[in-house]
Amino acid sequence: MKKKILLLLITISTLFVSCFEDLDDNIQSASDLDIENFIYRGLNYFYLYKADTPELANDNFANQGELNTFLNSFETPESLFSFLKSPQDRFSLLVANYNELEDALNGVSLNNGMEFGLVYYPNNSSNVFGYIRYVLPGTGAESKNLERGMIFNSIDGQQLTNTNFSGLLSLNSYEIGLATFDGTAITPTGESITLVKQQYTENPILIAETLTVEGQKIGYLMYNAFTRDFDSQLNGVFAQFKADAITDLVIDLRYNGGGSVETAIDLSSMITGQFYNQVFANEEWNTDRQAEYASPKLFDNQIFTGEAINSLNLTKAYVLTTKRSASASELVINGLNPYIDMTQVGDTTTGKYQASFLLYDAPAPNFSKSQANPGHTYAMLPLVFKTSNAIGFTDYAEGLFPDIQLKENYTNLGVLGDVNEPLLAAALNDILSIPQPQPRSTTQFNELLENKIQSPIYQLMIAEQ
Repeated sequence: MKKKILLLLITISTLFVSCFEDLDDNIQSASDLDIENFIYRGLNYFYLYKADTPELANDNFANQGELNTFLNSFETPESLFSFLKSPQDRFSLLVANYNELEDALNGVSLNNGMEFGLVYYPNNSSNVFGYIRYVLPGTGAESKNLERGMIFNSIDGQQLTNTNFSGLLSLNSYEIGLATFDGTAITPTGESITLVKQQYTENPILIAETLTVEGQKIGYLMYNAFTRDFDSQLNGVFAQFKADAITDLVIDLRYNGGGSVETAIDLSSMITGQFYNQVFANEEWNTDRQAEYASPKLFDNQIFTGEAINSLNLTKAYVLTTKRSASASELVINGLNPYIDMTQVGDTTTGKYQASFLLYDAPAPNFSKSQANPGHTYAMLPLVFKTSNAIGFTDYAEGLFPDIQLKENYTNLGVLGDVNEPLLAAALNDILSIPQPQPRSTTQFNELLENKIQSPIYQLMIAEQ
């Protein structure tokens, strides 16, 4: 009897040790070949431009051995991903750490609160300067009294150039050297400010207010990302617009690089409301997935929480854009164009009409995180379908062109939300039938990039799988 009890205890002990090892110690790190097989499987299954890459054809490899030989010819997962992408694909993304990607999708980033763009000096040199677009509330930049329109040209005492900006601005802490810009010359002021990045969740609703201009109630919303977690707050903004009985609406998407497809539909349904259940956009997938996955995106009447959408039932709206307005921002404009008068003010948009969703290294068709290979944290956001509006307009690779063209002037950016801010003023003039002033001749500058390019979801349009 004692022998049996001892044997039982040894068995149980061995089982516990085995379980703990399985859970903690025996997770095998994935090989490059494992990761490359995931990349190939995901793109072979869902990639919108699959037909552009012969190697992704279903019958290209006779067996797994042939496929492995092909995959092993690439030095890294990244080089394989680059090879398999179509030449017409500017946006598909592979990341080595999906945790950072998930944070970005929820609006979380390491941020010092200074949202900026970088621009080449006007003398055709490799030097660049930064201009502050806006400052995020509750951040270090706000506490240091940084403001829209401020200019900086150095980091930690080094002049910014087109080759060093990435390394300098990616630091978690740095000192910006302020400067002035008169339209021709950038002149350092000698003043410097230290900024430190911290984890920050950005509310994409930067400004929401009802303006009273010449007796008219005009809603103004500056909306900087289609972040699904803030849909309820967005709906609340429209409840206030409705309560204020606004007659006109200006949506400021000038720095909005995109985000959730569903949020874009919700916003469009808030602007309107009279088109419930009508086609907002159609989808085009690769030929293998079209029949099963393509479905029309319809105007809706509630957000994902179940809250009823606060609709304004407008027949006209204004949208402010720049070259940085992309993906879901463009989807709103394109989707609404067949239904209401959409007046676009500012500059031509980016030109992105394709959507992605997140794929983990898990079995098809779900590629879900719950079944993901624990041996690595690679994930993909490949382009999976393109959108067209209700009358079939799509493929606007050159962007959507404004009705009233006006570029931002780095020497006079104005105050966001102020009736005299140049882009907003142009929209208000059109609403009030005031003749637009003749645009002043200004030097054209070559903009290098914006700080949001560091985000792993920069200019992506995200669909829910």
